[in-house]
Formats: sequence, structure tokens, C-alpha cells
Amino acid sequence: MTMQFFRSWRVSALLKMLFLAAALVWVVPVAAGEGQFEKLTIVTAAGPKDFSVEVMRTDAEHQKGLMFRRYLAADRGMLFDFNAEQEVGFWMKNTYLPLDMLFIAKDGHIINIAQNTEPMSEDVIPSEGKVLGVLEVNGGTASRLGIKIGDMVQHPIFGK
Repeated sequence: MTMQFFRSWRVSALLKMLFLAAALVWVVPVAAGEGQFEKLTIVTAAGPKDFSVEVMRTDAEHQKGLMFRRYLAADRGMLFDFNAEQEVGFWMKNTYLPLDMLFIAKDGHIINIAQNTEPMSEDVIPSEGKVLGVLEVNGGTASRLGIKIGDMVQHPIFGK
């Protein structure tokens, strides 16, 4: 009887550990709020600057963006792909992190930079021209890395 109880307890404990491990595999990426990453490079006067970016392609993804995120690694960002050049406006509603927004034309050159945007603000931040994409990175990144208007962004969505 004791051996049967011991085996039953071991199987039960093993099943609980497997269930917990499976739950963590599912919950951790969702909690982090991160998806698949793609490489993006900004060619600056000081040399290339590489980022790993999540690409937002759908209206639902565009609307959510970096809302509710509490952390963004220094080499990460979010690229919004609009599929066609257009004037756009962004706001910081429900966005806890100050961001730099780089507004990027179809050929990949940066036409405008909004630096250190105010978290939680509902003020509209305009592109100030037609863009194909917008890259959001941590506030202060553009200044720290010497990213300027006119610099080129290399990613498959640009220069087609």
C-alpha cells in the first residue's frame, strides 16, 4: 500500500509540474506582450544602428501598439506598416513609456521625429507628411544614437 501511494504521489507531482511548465510557456509571452521580431537597421552619420522590431500590420495591431507595456529593451522597437503612404497621427493614450516616434517615407528615409513623447497623453502627434511606416523606440534613443531626419531605415517594407 505504501509503495502504491508513493507511485501515485510521484505521478501526481509530475503531472502538476508538467501542467505548470505548460502554463508558463503559454503565459509568459502573453504577459510580456511581445510577438515575433524582425531586424531593422537605421543608417546614421555615426554608422548603422540595429533594432529588433515587432511589426504591426493590421488595424487592430495599429490601434494597440505599445499600450499597457511597462518595459521596452534598448535595442527593441515597434514598426507600424501602413501598406500605403499616408499622413498619420499617433497618441500616447494608455502608453506608460516615453517614446521616440520616427516617421518614415516609402523609400525609407526619416521625415520627422517626435522625441520623448509624453506618456498617457491624448495629444495627437502628426507625421507632418506622408509616411509608409512609423518606428517607436524608447524615449531618448534618437538623441542618444544620433538618429536624424533624413537618415535611412532598412527593412523589407521600405524601398519597394
